[in-house]
Amino acid sequence: MLQVSGPFLVQSHQSVVTRRAQSGRRSEGRAAVAIPQKRMRSRFLIWRAFRSHDSMRAESALGSAPAPCKRRTRMRDSLRLGFLLLILTQPAHAASCGDTGAGFDVWLADFKQEAAAKGMSQRTLDAAFDGVSYDRKIISRDRGAQRVFKLSFEKFAARLITPSRLSRGRELLQRHADLLRRIEARYGVPGPVLVSIWGLETGFGADNGTFKTVQTLATLAYDCRRAAQFTQELEDALTIVQSGDMPPARMRGDWAGEIGQTQFMPSSYLKYAVDFDGDGRRDLIRSAPDALASTANFLRGSGWRAGAGWAEGEPNFPVFLEWNQSRVYAKTLALFATKLAEAR
Repeated sequence: MLQVSGPFLVQSHQSVVTRRAQSGRRSEGRAAVAIPQKRMRSRFLIWRAFRSHDSMRAESALGSAPAPCKRRTRMRDSLRLGFLLLILTQPAHAASCGDTGAGFDVWLADFKQEAAAKGMSQRTLDAAFDGVSYDRKIISRDRGAQRVFKLSFEKFAARLITPSRLSRGRELLQRHADLLRRIEARYGVPGPVLVSIWGLETGFGADNGTFKTVQTLATLAYDCRRAAQFTQELEDALTIVQSGDMPPARMRGDWAGEIGQTQFMPSSYLKYAVDFDGDGRRDLIRSAPDALASTANFLRGSGWRAGAGWAEGEPNFPVFLEWNQSRVYAKTLALFATKLAEAR
């Protein structure tokens, strides 16, 4: 979550404002969606009804129909069959989204069935969805999340770049100097930039968020506003669980599904998270080396140019807009990083 002095709560870089929120952006390499058995049954009954109807019409005719009539009948049958085959080959989708919690349980049961068809184990599904319910607090947060970005740059920056945060950032730059040098050597992103993001997102790891990530994502996936986006994020969260990187009980973060000390959405976690401390797991919640190196990997993957400037108008400023599309946030991040760099 973006750490703001005062009563403001803001989504982080991988929230609904990012380019990866678009529907269908990570479809490559995913298995085709299986058609649930109940849908197969209903579609078969539709097809059989069409065929029975035509058979009864044919049997009621007296004598043999003329050849042109038979050709027209066969053509009509072929068109109907083609239409039905088209329906049968379309991917099945989860139950309808909703604006209240009334249909959430039905939607969730359907989602779990489709997730199992895509390869999620029953053990993963049972663990991830244990106790999950529709969360009205998440919907309330989602409706009013962007107000803080309407502040002027001066007011926004003043709330975020506080004297205490600057002092803490300078202290952490010195404490983790060796780690940050190794990260920069590998990814080309300097320490002041990483520490600035760390500070803005979670107060340097002090407040990663307490919302249950799976429940959060399930609620937002069921909600009609951005169902496709958050359904994909929910599937990616399950992949993290199934891979063994993180158990569901420890998967907690901000209200929009962000995870870890620099707030990665599950899709970005899968793409950019790295095991920099070498313990065999990509742990962005408990491991500062993993969190900072993964952030550097994200920035490099978004076009970061080693050695180039990051102020507005310089080559790396657009990369900050990949992290968070709010220009006022990007300018504040650039200013914070500059102040920390001057202190080294």
